[in-house]
Amino acid sequence: MFPMTRWILLATAAIFTGVGLLTVFRAPDWLDWRLTLVACGFGYAIAVIPLAAGLLAWFLPGGRGGAGVAAGIMGALGFALLVQPCAQAWLIGRALPGRLERRFGAAAVAGRPFTLAGLFRPWPTPAPMSTWTYSGSQRLDFYPAMGRSPAPCVMVIHGGGWDSGDRGQIPQFNAWLARGGYAVADVSYRLAPDAVWPAQRDDVAAALAFVKAHAAAWGVDASRLVILGRSAGGQIAEACAYAFHDPALRGVVALYAPSDMRFAWKWGRPDDALNSPRLLRRFLGGTPETAGAAYDSASGILMVGPGSPPTLMLHGTIDTLVWNRHSVRLAARLTEAGVPNLFVSMPWATHALEYNLSSPSGQLTTYSVAWFLAAVCR
Repeated sequence: MFPMTRWILLATAAIFTGVGLLTVFRAPDWLDWRLTLVACGFGYAIAVIPLAAGLLAWFLPGGRGGAGVAAGIMGALGFALLVQPCAQAWLIGRALPGRLERRFGAAAVAGRPFTLAGLFRPWPTPAPMSTWTYSGSQRLDFYPAMGRSPAPCVMVIHGGGWDSGDRGQIPQFNAWLARGGYAVADVSYRLAPDAVWPAQRDDVAAALAFVKAHAAAWGVDASRLVILGRSAGGQIAEACAYAFHDPALRGVVALYAPSDMRFAWKWGRPDDALNSPRLLRRFLGGTPETAGAAYDSASGILMVGPGSPPTLMLHGTIDTLVWNRHSVRLAARLTEAGVPNLFVSMPWATHALEYNLSSPSGQLTTYSVAWFLAAVCR
């Protein structure tokens, strides 16, 4: 019985060690990216499984050799891989307040960027929300700021690769913002291929106008607005924020966003995780040769100027869906133009890095966004 049990425990430890490797290495394109989200967003919560399997195999009678030793080593390795994002987040967090203050100014943000206790804090409870039609059939969900009026408003633009997704992604993030004193307008927009760029930009402009028109009734300060977008929504957020030249837009937050469409086309492959060339053709109406104007006007990096709003970027180094070089290059362009900006890079993180607000990447994200909003909306 024990030999078979040790082999089962070895297999368990090996499987979870494989998951742990996804916090160190970029996953192959054929692997479902959501497994990488489990590793980077919940790894610390499952790290005890390979450790327990290894220890049990080690201490079973006769376990000090063969499969027992292998399981013990594998279990320790799996545990280390799954918890190492905590150590990295702690190191990044030590320097984060200083980096934020140097780029955006001082802000009163409670707590620290990362704590072990924060790994087990509950997610925010849902916040009150109402749904409104702002243009045609397009809708937005409005969350009033809790305990503050008039309040700055964060417009949230969802991801989904431009051809899928809808408002309501990561609702716990919206609740966290609302409970932190910020109104939220979570926006839907027209999707490709039925609507090609700049239809999405037009929808965001209409949503902004709608929020401003309802600002007094909603308890919103229409002069203090921020656009936050994730993935494809981050691209839309950047392109809109830099093109609108609206003094009411105090800042833009881009989460794992592509910023240069020609760059995306150059490095995209039909066999990558998104079939990027096909996706870009659907979104922009052609190739760079046939739809060059759309590629350029959708590229936030090309519209950066000295008057562009301050920008906070967060991106995982091993993101399999959007190469983090987009954020690296945008940060360099913003700095060159003299625009206050900060790029927070997370070596263990992948797409949807803020999904678990309690995770290492979730804690760094909420701390950075809280500081940024307090600084640019004061």
